[in-house]
Amino acid sequence: MTAPRRIVIAGGGTAGWMAAAAFARTLGRAVTVTLVESDAIGTIGVGESTIPPIITFNRLLGINEAEFMAATQATFKLGIQFDGWKGPNDSYFHSFGLTGKDHWAAGFQHFWLNGRARGHDAPYDDYCLELMAAREGRFAHLPDERMNYAYQLDSTLYGRFLRRMAEGDGATRIEGRIADIVLHPETGNIVALVLDDGRRVEGDLFLDCTGFRALLMERALHVGFDDWSHYLPCDAAVAVQTESVRPPVPFTRAIAHEAGWQWRIPLQHRAGNGIVYCSRYMDHETARETLLGSVEGRVLTDPNMLRFTTGARRKQWHRNCIAIGLSGGFMEPLESTSIHLIQRAILRLIRLLPGGPISVHDIAEFNDQQMLDMLQIRDFLILHYKVHERRDSAFWRHCGDMEIPDSLAHKIALFRETGRVFRRNDELFAENSWVQVMMGQGIVPESHHPITARLSDDELGKLLATLRQNVATTVRGLPPHADYIARHCGTVA
Repeated sequence: MTAPRRIVIAGGGTAGWMAAAAFARTLGRAVTVTLVESDAIGTIGVGESTIPPIITFNRLLGINEAEFMAATQATFKLGIQFDGWKGPNDSYFHSFGLTGKDHWAAGFQHFWLNGRARGHDAPYDDYCLELMAAREGRFAHLPDERMNYAYQLDSTLYGRFLRRMAEGDGATRIEGRIADIVLHPETGNIVALVLDDGRRVEGDLFLDCTGFRALLMERALHVGFDDWSHYLPCDAAVAVQTESVRPPVPFTRAIAHEAGWQWRIPLQHRAGNGIVYCSRYMDHETARETLLGSVEGRVLTDPNMLRFTTGARRKQWHRNCIAIGLSGGFMEPLESTSIHLIQRAILRLIRLLPGGPISVHDIAEFNDQQMLDMLQIRDFLILHYKVHERRDSAFWRHCGDMEIPDSLAHKIALFRETGRVFRRNDELFAENSWVQVMMGQGIVPESHHPITARLSDDELGKLLATLRQNVATTVRGLPPHADYIARHCGTVA
């Protein structure tokens, strides 16, 4: 096989059009990009909350933020508020950015813990700019990019935005349903997609963006699937859109219920809502009624029922086919990682794109890196279900009692005993993310780093007061989130 020049993308939606836009924009004439999708096949369309790396993706593609936000009716996102996770009446916030100021030998949480032992009782939250801005409903771009943020967006509109961009850069869209996949009789590589009207779409490299169906990776290439539902038992969701009833806040809400959780995502023109649940502990009709009974504003769409199994394909790149998005596996949307994993796979593939024949070493490296990403995200999601004080329902008792991976058990034990968090191999979630969630879920470290003892009571008090005051002063100077959106990117839908 020569260097892959014809890239064929099977399936549209967010994954397909993110891939088409990225390849067409970054590689230009070096490749041809063809996307095959059918208007008759719907997309999931509920991945509406993102995390900060999407800003990097947009910048790499030269996307103007204001135009992108107007086109997708996006709002800014500073983190996620978790209601009822530690206990039915508790709430905590997982924000982007940093809390306080880290020392090279120890994270800020050690100084905060030492300060608490000395009588300084200000909450850990008070030292995080993004968290306090979110709670006050304020936002602005700050010098030196001091405000870390992501977006809450309409994923259907995002797909349309990317399609216009990709086609403008030379990508070709073919309308049609995939009826068959032709494999080379000797190599097993994919040679062509055959559409239901008999047309053949030939290529050198194929991207499987067909969602849960995984038509190429599973139906044709049979790569296998690792089921992680014994760690993440939720297996169903219902999604619905509603009218906005108040100005959008700069954060997503994750509200725990007796058999899972609900999301609320405020956009410019509407709100996204959904319920995620375990079908062993809640039936579909109860989930639907629970969701519809708790939404705010008039319902705009029929409830969309989704069934899923959390897990990952055993190979993300096999022969000349790469899984992008849901075809490669599913991480429930608790920490808004779906679009990030799409982005991660696309940019990783571009970096590893062969200049000659496909290398087995490139394939192995891609698979190792993708799987490590997914395992680390999996562990972070399991943390939310495992560590809590809820014993009020069978679902939460099951989650609290379940066995967890050794990698996560070590991280929890290390933090509980020492307050330390160690990250490996460019791990997605930062130390501050682990600290906020572990303390928010109820873990209080038993000790802290001895370097904090170098500060006298007066020195530590001044440090904490200065950091806290800097956050409060900055937040007071920020405009209301809705006002800033109206000036920056507001549109009428």
